[in-house]
Amino acid sequence: MEPLYSVPEAAEILHTSERFVRRLIAERRIEFVKVGRHVRIRESALVAFVVAGTVAPLTTYDVTGRAA
Repeated sequence: MEPLYSVPEAAEILHTSERFVRRLIAERRIEFVKVGRHVRIRESALVAFVVAGTVAPLTTYDVTGRAA
């Protein structure tokens, strides 16, 4: 079973505020688990969120329109 993180723990892992993580949950932009009245976030959901937001760097071709 993979680790489940609380909102403060998830915020620390993402290096962001608890408010931001709570907004992600409210907007259903990150997968979460309800444990009774508590909200927990799987490690894989944090990884998936970061991967989904990752932007690949531009290549020289992308900038100039021709091969370097």
